[in-house]
Amino acid sequence: MPEVPREQSEGASPPRALGDDETIDYITGKDILKLTEAEKVRQHIARVLVHQYGINPDDMKRDYVVELPAPEGGRKSRKKVSIAIFAPNQPKKPEHLRRIVITKPRPRTGRTVTKIRTHEQATADIDELQSLMSAAGPACHLGLWTDDIDLYFVERIERDDEGRKVRFEDRFRPLPNWPRGDDSAFDATGDASSLKEIRRADKYMLRFAFRRCHNYIHGNEGLPKDAAFWQFLYVLFAKIYDERQVREHGQDSRFRIEVADLERTETTASGGKRRAGSPEVAGRVRELFKEVKEFYKEQKLFDHRDELTLTDPALTFIVGELAPYDLGSTDIDAKGVAYQELVGDNLRGDRGQYFTPNEAVKLVVDILDPQEHETVFDPCCGTGGFLRETLNHLLRKWQEEEGNGTFTNAQELAKKMADHRRRLAAYADKHLFGADFDPFLRRATVMSLMTLTDTAGHAFHMDSLAFPDSHLQGNDEAMRFPQIGLGKVHVLMTNPPFGSDIPVSEDMILTKFRKRGGDLSVAFSWTRDKDTGELVKAGPATAVSPEQLFVQRAIEWVEPGGRIGIVLPNGILSNPGPSDEAVRRYILDQCWILGSVELPVETFIAEANVNILTTLLFLRRKTEQERREEIEFGAADYPVFMAVAEKVGIDRRGNKVFVRTPDGEIVTEEKTEHEILRVGGAEVKRQISRREPMVDNDLPKIAEAYHKFKERHAREFPWNAGA
Repeated sequence: MPEVPREQSEGASPPRALGDDETIDYITGKDILKLTEAEKVRQHIARVLVHQYGINPDDMKRDYVVELPAPEGGRKSRKKVSIAIFAPNQPKKPEHLRRIVITKPRPRTGRTVTKIRTHEQATADIDELQSLMSAAGPACHLGLWTDDIDLYFVERIERDDEGRKVRFEDRFRPLPNWPRGDDSAFDATGDASSLKEIRRADKYMLRFAFRRCHNYIHGNEGLPKDAAFWQFLYVLFAKIYDERQVREHGQDSRFRIEVADLERTETTASGGKRRAGSPEVAGRVRELFKEVKEFYKEQKLFDHRDELTLTDPALTFIVGELAPYDLGSTDIDAKGVAYQELVGDNLRGDRGQYFTPNEAVKLVVDILDPQEHETVFDPCCGTGGFLRETLNHLLRKWQEEEGNGTFTNAQELAKKMADHRRRLAAYADKHLFGADFDPFLRRATVMSLMTLTDTAGHAFHMDSLAFPDSHLQGNDEAMRFPQIGLGKVHVLMTNPPFGSDIPVSEDMILTKFRKRGGDLSVAFSWTRDKDTGELVKAGPATAVSPEQLFVQRAIEWVEPGGRIGIVLPNGILSNPGPSDEAVRRYILDQCWILGSVELPVETFIAEANVNILTTLLFLRRKTEQERREEIEFGAADYPVFMAVAEKVGIDRRGNKVFVRTPDGEIVTEEKTEHEILRVGGAEVKRQISRREPMVDNDLPKIAEAYHKFKERHAREFPWNAGA
């Protein structure tokens, strides 16, 4: 049994406070480093080496010095390797050096198209890596070069294509990825699937891979960003479908690539070399996508306009990026984050759709706490943030019930993840629903659910304000599901479009709102009595802001006792104008107020470029009996949770904000992670502790405070009166 990697020594004194431009080294867990642009990239990769490749940080060394041979007539020189990786549990000496990593600062790209360079186009950088591998000694057979945009894996080979020993000079070949930490016998002539034994993608690397694939299409295929996004999704769906065929039907993987495919080049008209791509690889992907379209024919996920138009080099590149990963066993949070990053960059709406930042989404889901038997619906789902987080929320609860994922071996872990995926898919098929007016956003939601659960789920292209009479194609489909009929939903979470510049003026819609909402409907015009100052109806409204209508519609959609979480502009809750006061009166007539959380402007300005103050409002719809009791006995007096978030972990530019001492020094916290790694050919359970800067984010603390508040005042809530 190999030695279990050591943890940070107990009782060790914590490192000194961090400065603004400092970080704690992930490799040692204690060294304080200046956080340069190059250091940011190195720290990302160090974490990836541990979490994705199973390499023990004790076997790594930062800034390892390699002595380069002297050129003719010159002197020897010395150069630092960003990260040197040695054989497990061996002295850090040249004879045990197995891999090296070269990291560079992320280049400033500005607003220009970022072109992804192939191996042939990055000769100078790869030559640097290969020369350092040669100088590092004969045992160093793997290299990696990255600047957070480009990423190159290289292997030094000992034998040529005929199996003869290579002499006199080193030979190298590109790899699609690295093997895991102890796979020294890895056969690079095989396909990339031999690299991925339970290769759960690290969150950073999966975002990296998704971004590189999209940027390659955008920058190298000449497609605009949104078109590049959809083309990438077609290939991603082919990957997910292929994994499903392998997993459920025992088929051989077709989404694969061999090292030889990466080495194919062709001569340009100017005499240079460029990557040619593999017709075989590209052909298999095109075949997979045809099957994908047929497989989801009933869900109408694709139509005749969905054609995979990428060239052979592009498809070969994307397969090389994605093939080594087992997306089925990758955490859904990692997949959701990677997907959402691309969506946010490419599908911004122009009808007041402000994508809800992930931390705010987490808070809403945490407070409403949807259960496995409850139907969750978002009538303005955008790209599906609330639906994705609902799946994450349920998964975390299951994992807590099972002991937070403490498994004895990788096989048990893989089995449990497969069970969770099936359980999530069953939940999504029966209880998880979304709708959006924008067909592209609705489609993005469906594809997002696909990446997480292998099922298309249910997201409809419809006008939620006109439902059940929307003229859009998703309305009739939605009507087939009685669990999302008006008055049927258990939990509704949404971020409706805001703005008086996009009012709803269709008379048919407003008439139905007045009919359903009665005398207090928000679809009336309201004024004040000159003598009493009380609200008075001034007749039917000719135009109403969408967020006001969505408040009424959200309440109509949930069942009595159903819960609502809605993002609203602060004005609707505080403006003294009669129309906004009418909305507040309608809420108090129909609902109990569970809580209100005011968000700072940074929440939306960084991710959605919208300078607006918002509040998360949490409601519980009253039952008819509760309303009758209020009429008979008067309005109930009960505690309401209220909070103001001053920090959400980021500033206006999206940069992280950290907790500081009164003297302005950054506060750190120790984080411990448990995982199963393979070290020296055997699986070991490893606990690793690292100190990290503490992000200044009030939202998790607010969620915790809400749950304590709810427990403390449970007997005082009117809806618990009969308990």
